[in-house]
Amino acid sequence: DLATALNDRGHIKYLRVEFAAAMEDYTAAIECQPGFEVPYYNRGLVLYRLGCFDEAMKDFRKVLELNPQFEDAALSLKQAILDKEAKQKRGY
Repeated sequence: DLATALNDRGHIKYLRVEFAAAMEDYTAAIECQPGFEVPYYNRGLVLYRLGCFDEAMKDFRKVLELNPQFEDAALSLKQAILDKEAKQKRGY
């Protein structure tokens, strides 16, 4: 389906380190199928890598709302929280 195709295309762009383009595809996949948790997770990973911890945590929480058994999202959320706290302690 279209949402899966957009997510997959976004993943290819992610692997090419084309983060802005990947996020566009992940967001389009979400708009196409809001209950599909994978593009939320993938977009969260991009946001995390960009240091946008609050936005990443929002996406990881949405994944867990849609699928509480998504273990990678739970681990990523915990890591984003820890990294945000560490960043705040460093003062930036």
